[in-house]
Amino acid sequence: MLVLGIESSCDETGAAIVKGDGTVLSDIVQSQVDLHARYGGVVPELASRDHARNIDPVAREALARAGVGLDDIDGIAVTNRPGLVGALLVGVQFAKGMAWARGLPIVGVDHLVGHLLAIFLRRPGEEPAPRPAFPFVALLASGGHTALYYVEGPTADACRELGGTRDDAAGEAFDKVAKLLGLGYPGGPVIDRLAAKGDATRFPQKAPMASVRSLEFSFSGIKSRMARYVAERGRPKDEAEVADLCASFQRAVTDVLANKLVQAAQANHVSHVVLGGGVAANRELRARVKSLANARGIESFVPPLASCTDNAAMIAYAGAARLDRGERDGWDLSATSQTSLLRLTRKGRGAR
Repeated sequence: MLVLGIESSCDETGAAIVKGDGTVLSDIVQSQVDLHARYGGVVPELASRDHARNIDPVAREALARAGVGLDDIDGIAVTNRPGLVGALLVGVQFAKGMAWARGLPIVGVDHLVGHLLAIFLRRPGEEPAPRPAFPFVALLASGGHTALYYVEGPTADACRELGGTRDDAAGEAFDKVAKLLGLGYPGGPVIDRLAAKGDATRFPQKAPMASVRSLEFSFSGIKSRMARYVAERGRPKDEAEVADLCASFQRAVTDVLANKLVQAAQANHVSHVVLGGGVAANRELRARVKSLANARGIESFVPPLASCTDNAAMIAYAGAARLDRGERDGWDLSATSQTSLLRLTRKGRGAR
């Protein structure tokens, strides 16, 4: 099975050709980072317009890179939730038009499910690696979402939220702290780079909600503490001070993310944990999860960097799972900002 995936939920226009087994034949991403950098974050209207300009050439390039034509495609998968509604509409309408013109089946994919399944992708040049067995517990951390999921299978109805952030997402906190320190946008990569040179003990930060016996997160408090530091002392000009602040902030955030991921796995009696989302590219988080999981006899699975950030390959793979089950969406397929993943409240699995 060959599936064309379309992704336009936020600020990346993506198209990919993926086999049903997760083999990636092409994965094209047109980033809007430079477009939004001057504003310090994504501007929804600008994002939608850029998607409209780029979706057709990106899809054509994905087909060309894979060496296939539309006649070779067995189905189309498109992100239809959650995300910026205007941005989602561009991808959904494009995919629907292509499916109608070619008589191809089409399925909508929850963007979060795509991230949860990105670990199953096999990209060119990668060494074959073990895949996690279902069920597993996954941490999805990005600019818009931070939550833990119990994943029993490759479709939305098999994924349930165990706990999530009560306010800001982890990725948003990275971006806002970077802005406070004058480091530009996006903030995650630059904080990660500077933190590697810094001393996390110079400005110790308390890990947010670390002592609360739940699987919830909160990142507004640590962001506010950083804002007060800058308000009281001014934006630091010394490079060592900036690096130390980045290191202490990153240590606090990654500690609570890694600890609660492993805590969730133990509470749900699973032996595999998975990272997903843009924050999964953070080097300290990847190392912390691996170390903590190994110490508890839990196997950790971390996708390559190309599979952490938004991409259409994960959407194509998630769509292939739906298509393989015989599922199809009609022409009333619509875009929504709401995820289809639900909170899992069964006793013993995330109940509070």
